[in-house]
Amino acid sequence: MSRTVYLDGRFVPFEEARVPIMDRGFLFADGIYEVSAVLDGRLVDNAAHLARLDRSLSEIGIANPYTIEAWTRLQIDLVARNGLTEGLVYMQVTRGVAERDFAFPAAGTPPTVVMFTQGKAIRANPLAETGAKVITVEDLRWKRRDIKSVALLAQVLAKQSAAAANVAEAWMVEDGVVTEGSSSTAFIVTGDDRIVTRPLSTAILPGITRKAVLRLAAEGGLGIEERPFSVEEAYAAAEAFYTSASAFVMPVVAIDGRPVGEGRPGPRTRRLRELYLAMARES
Repeated sequence: MSRTVYLDGRFVPFEEARVPIMDRGFLFADGIYEVSAVLDGRLVDNAAHLARLDRSLSEIGIANPYTIEAWTRLQIDLVARNGLTEGLVYMQVTRGVAERDFAFPAAGTPPTVVMFTQGKAIRANPLAETGAKVITVEDLRWKRRDIKSVALLAQVLAKQSAAAANVAEAWMVEDGVVTEGSSSTAFIVTGDDRIVTRPLSTAILPGITRKAVLRLAAEGGLGIEERPFSVEEAYAAAEAFYTSASAFVMPVVAIDGRPVGEGRPGPRTRRLRELYLAMARES
C-alpha cells in the first residue's frame, strides 16, 4: 500500500508528490527539518521537537507556516492515514520556490512544507542488545550546527564512512574533541560513574533526546558533566552511548575498533534506555 505524504496543504499519495526544481531547498539547501518518533502509534516528546523546529526556522528567517497545534494535528493525521505504530514522522520547511538567486526571494513567497512517515523498529532494535560500534571522523560542518539545516552533506559523508567500516555511527571530531554523531548526540560514562556530554553551543545540535536523557539521569541521581571530551577519553570510558529520535538511547561497545569498557552494553546505559522507553510510553 502506498504511503500518504503531506505537501503544501494536501495529503497526497507518495507517488504523486512533486516539488518544483526551483525550490530553494533543492537548489541551496535553504531550509530546515525535524523528526519526531512514534511509539505505539503516539508521538514521543513531540512538543520539544516542534519547539526546536520553530527555533531553527527563526534562526534562518523563515516564518513558521503553522502553529504548534496545527503541526501536531497534521502529524497525528499523517500517522493515522499511514497506520504507523512505530517509526518516524519527518517534517521539512524550505524558503519556497523562486527564480535561482542567492538572496532571499521577495516577501510573500510561501514556504514549501513536506511531511512523511517511515516505519522503523526503535523499541526492539536488536542493536540495543548487542551494542553499536562507531568510528571517529573529522568534523567538516559549518559553524551553525545548532540549526537543524537540510544541508547535510558532511553528515552524509560521515555516515557513509561508518557504513564502509561496517559500523552503526560516526562520531565527528574537531581539534581532538568529539562534537557529536553524524545523526546523534555522543555520551561517555567515566570510571567514577559520571555521565559526560558536550554542553550546548553553536557547535552541536540541541538534541531533544539528549535533553530528556539528562533530565532522567538527574532524576535518577546519576552524576552529570556537560563538558567536551576527547577521543582518548572516549577510548578509556567505562561506557559510551548515543541518543537520537530514531535510536533513543543506543549503547556503544567499540570506538575505532577498540572495545569500550567490557565490550558490551553497560548497566548505566541500559538503565537510561529503560527510563527513556518508560517516558516515551507515557508521553
